[in-house]
Amino acid sequence: MLRIRPLWEALRAAGKYTVFQGFDLNLLAADRFAEREEPYVVCVESEQGAAIVPASVRRSDGTIRLLGEELFDYRAFLHRGDDALLRCALGVLAELGHPLEIVALRGSERSVVTDGLELLPFATAPGVRHEQISAESFAAAHTRLARNLRRMERLGFSLKTYDGANPELLRAIYEAKARQSDTSLFHDSTRIDFLVSAAELMPHIFEIFTLENGEQRTAAVVTFRDGECRRFYTGWFGAECEKHSPALSLIYEVTRQSLAEGLDCDYMTGEQGYKMRLATDLVKLFRVRTTLRNFRFRFHPDPTPIEIVQADLSIMHAFD
Repeated sequence: MLRIRPLWEALRAAGKYTVFQGFDLNLLAADRFAEREEPYVVCVESEQGAAIVPASVRRSDGTIRLLGEELFDYRAFLHRGDDALLRCALGVLAELGHPLEIVALRGSERSVVTDGLELLPFATAPGVRHEQISAESFAAAHTRLARNLRRMERLGFSLKTYDGANPELLRAIYEAKARQSDTSLFHDSTRIDFLVSAAELMPHIFEIFTLENGEQRTAAVVTFRDGECRRFYTGWFGAECEKHSPALSLIYEVTRQSLAEGLDCDYMTGEQGYKMRLATDLVKLFRVRTTLRNFRFRFHPDPTPIEIVQADLSIMHAFD
């Protein structure tokens, strides 16, 4: 994959992609989850543009996915220029003989090419855009949460902020998160290890907000700083202060501060009640689920285009 790093980063910089399309994060995912998903990254480039499909083949069910195992909320193809380039890259994947499944594409990632796939509504991502509401108006709309935060302060808790260079803290948050639910993704230590390594690799991207009183921690929010957006990736709270809604109060305060900084806030996948209570915006998310037959039918080129592709395009398969 290192051979295509310059092109990957150029495509990402030129488009409206998220932190989940960063090269370093995908390279780390390709390495850490290789036993579960065999990386199969397809790069197609010509004078008319370029396309990269950061794919993998899941060993458990044989489906083609995009890198990131279960930990990337937003998936995307990196592409600029002629749509034929992206079609060509997907055609290479279709020839592998596996169905395609992607969770999830944001509505803004839809294109003529993706609409040729079978797109199903999956969920929405609630959020708050700073263009829609000011920090002051947001605070005025949620006075109860501000009051809860003041109560927490009277109990001795204060808001602390850390970057990703705090592996022990991050590991403790995800281990505590796993203990809260039998269905948590983070019962799997490999996923925790991945996030800790990602944070150490990109400490400026990871922002960790906590409510602490000395050695006691009652709530934490792990966010990603993604350009002019703060993405709220994980929330956790301790049961001892549950009546004060510490996690929601912390999310409220981080949102208020973000708006004051001119940042948008993305609460990410799912319309949980606590997100909807604060949200002013919804982004549609889609699942791609295409059978092998349909995948090949839609993206297997006829003989004439194949000759053109072979003559005019440089096709590179990058394996890790």
